[in-house]
Amino acid sequence: MRLLLLTSQVPFPPDSGYPIVVYNTIKGLLSLGLEVSLFSLNPYKSKIDVDDIYDPVFDNIKFHSFSLDTEVNVWGALINIFSSQSYNVSRYYDDEAERLLEDMLKENEYDIVQFEGLFVVPYLDVVKANSKAKIIYRAHNIEFDIWERIALIEKFTPRRKYLQFLARRLKVYETEQINRFHQIFAISEQDRQSILRFGCEIAIEVFPVALDFEKYVTSATANTFPTLFHLGAMDWRPNREGLEWFLDEIWPDIETLNSELRFYIAGKNMQKEFFDYDSENLVVEGEIFDAIEFINSKDIMIVPLLSGSGMRVKIVEGMAMKKCIIATSMAAEGIRCNPGKDILIANTADEFYRSILQCITNPDKRREIGESARRTVERDHDISSISKRILNIYQKVVTA
Repeated sequence: MRLLLLTSQVPFPPDSGYPIVVYNTIKGLLSLGLEVSLFSLNPYKSKIDVDDIYDPVFDNIKFHSFSLDTEVNVWGALINIFSSQSYNVSRYYDDEAERLLEDMLKENEYDIVQFEGLFVVPYLDVVKANSKAKIIYRAHNIEFDIWERIALIEKFTPRRKYLQFLARRLKVYETEQINRFHQIFAISEQDRQSILRFGCEIAIEVFPVALDFEKYVTSATANTFPTLFHLGAMDWRPNREGLEWFLDEIWPDIETLNSELRFYIAGKNMQKEFFDYDSENLVVEGEIFDAIEFINSKDIMIVPLLSGSGMRVKIVEGMAMKKCIIATSMAAEGIRCNPGKDILIANTADEFYRSILQCITNPDKRREIGESARRTVERDHDISSISKRILNIYQKVVTA
């Protein structure tokens, strides 16, 4: 079976949520004998030098990419107001990228073309016009829902009004496109229900992020005192806002619990303002080379998201590494976890304080939660079983 994946960024290396989901999809399907081609947009802001990719998964696919500028600019945003297009989505469309994709479709036959997220959907028409393949859309999250939630917590009125405007435009586009595919993949049951509510009339299945557990090998750390950590891409606005809230409203009280307590913050595209928080107890590392090793060397994962949608891949990875995770309900949304057993839920400053205190004073409970978390993700996120389920859907769709 021949599969073409369309992505809004190059999923190499798999160092954050979206690339991890795509990378593990490719890896799992290659192991089942599929012939995989990949067409990736390569935004300037996070541009990947393709010549520097050294990965056996990359070596076993047919790869094409197109570099483009997706940056927000005032002039483009102003012009967009007077159009009917979603500015969030239109920034990912380019005539030359479409021509490159059209050439690929004319030169090759595919059984399945899979759109990885909303930002490659502007290329749906060219796929329909030049391929007989069955078309699948994977919703990595509900995009307009993210922007609606961001707007809700924005205090500056002009900015809040503009965010609401963007969310409305995005909602119209997202809901109009959803029934133009042969099959939908949602990343969580919550997202599946949301997609159904806004009018999905085609088949929809849930496929959470898949993990290769051979990669997630834990070892005992030698910390003299439990360490807290936050890991996430800081060019994603919900990550920034959640961390700012934690540092401003919660961390000052946590920091006084013990002089040995350390909080480590890491993630690519770390914003300058976070380095201003750096102190003896708070260590801002910025982008790190090995996320798994970073997670392994720390004890308690903090995920204070106040907005978002989809599934937090870093939480799933933390659970795979047997970490005790303290997260908001929003952050844990979409993960089949049991609060109090394999994750701790905290939505207020007081709840975070009490949860962190519990983890520090009761190490046995902390380790018990981590062990339970690992069993939960092994049950729900195994790359082999998820890949086989995806292939089964492909076969049904192709023969329908």
